[in-house]
Amino acid sequence: MAKTLKEYPITTASARSKLEPGEYARRLDADAAIWYRRGKRGGVWFARWRNHYDGAAYKQAPVGPANDINDKPTDGLLTYLQAEALARQIVNKARAEAKSAADGPTLTVRLAVDAYIATRDAREIRRAGRTVRSDAARRLSRHVLSSPLADVKLHAMKESDLTGWRAALPDALKATAVQRTINDLKAALNACYDANRAKLDPSLRDIIKHGLKAESVDDDAGVQIARSNQILTDAQVGVIIAAARAVDEDVYRLVVVLAATGARFSQVMRMTVADVQRDKGRLMIPSSRKGKGKSGSVPVPVGKDVLDALLPATTGRSNDEPLLMRERYERVPGKIEWRPAGRVPWWTASELTGPSGAWKDIKVKASMPTVIPYALRHSSIVRGIRANLPIRLVAALHDTSVQMIERHYGRWIADGLENLAAAAVVTLIPADESNVVELGRR
Repeated sequence: MAKTLKEYPITTASARSKLEPGEYARRLDADAAIWYRRGKRGGVWFARWRNHYDGAAYKQAPVGPANDINDKPTDGLLTYLQAEALARQIVNKARAEAKSAADGPTLTVRLAVDAYIATRDAREIRRAGRTVRSDAARRLSRHVLSSPLADVKLHAMKESDLTGWRAALPDALKATAVQRTINDLKAALNACYDANRAKLDPSLRDIIKHGLKAESVDDDAGVQIARSNQILTDAQVGVIIAAARAVDEDVYRLVVVLAATGARFSQVMRMTVADVQRDKGRLMIPSSRKGKGKSGSVPVPVGKDVLDALLPATTGRSNDEPLLMRERYERVPGKIEWRPAGRVPWWTASELTGPSGAWKDIKVKASMPTVIPYALRHSSIVRGIRANLPIRLVAALHDTSVQMIERHYGRWIADGLENLAAAAVVTLIPADESNVVELGRR
């Protein structure tokens, strides 16, 4: 086309009116052009191109009827500029389709999500030492793979595909659950792009970034924004611990660690026997998996009462064994009956808070029908703030950021600073001015 195509003046209605019936072209690139076909009753636009990737014969597609009256946008009729823009879209889309097909199976959101789920499940299986399904698998299967977005081709994906999917998420879904699902989808799409950069347009990265841009929702690993009724007094924490002990010894030890450290469940469940350092009066809490490049543990001082409560979980056990265990039950074949099936580590928070979890019994025994497990973390953070610990230290002990502490617990920080300021107040005005003694003058 580059050597033989003859171009004609078709960019204005006036120029087109002077042409005889026939076909006339203007080049879009070396192997693509927009064509104008003039007939007795008006003109039409169409695109003709050849793919760069397969070298096959030229292809052709209609663009739309031409506006041969003037060069102003009109409903149903296309000016040259409008037709040129649409022709470029048609050509680019067709070439992307051809390139994707030439490079192998067409990549879709479904394939990207399936690969990501397989990776996450494999990681969780390695950590657990048994067959488990990751939380990401449940979220993505429910909210992505069952949606129209799953069949969108990555090379043709637009921001509107992602924003439309986001807007269609159930209203009943909590803001934190929405953000986790978005984060999982973003990770799946970025991983697929990284593995297939040669066959995907670089603009896909920006489409993913802006289409799934985080809204102003704070999600400290699922943290519910701290409310007053979630900040417990030391006495209320004690009631919860006592209720947990009345329910089950394994649950009791779990709740003790959550209350004493303010750690997340996902951290506590990874503790080993070696993380109880009785001689140093502390627990070593594994760092959270939030963010990149994090490893190691956070030392958290605890009292002798906490160490004594954990003594049965450490006595006679190897240092590398999981610290917190629970009894697992299995159904007796052919009966509506359950029997013990050995002890296993705690794995997911739902084992505590789910329909069959012990937290519902704890709430009943503690007479706290609305209390949530995360209240123990909230209360631990506020306890440190009220003790006038530096905010940076409170953040470090709870494996989070100063910014998160300031955003979520600003009210209690302000109270603590007010108390400090009040302690610095001194009496300046004498009680009885008649007792004022004039100082000698020099």
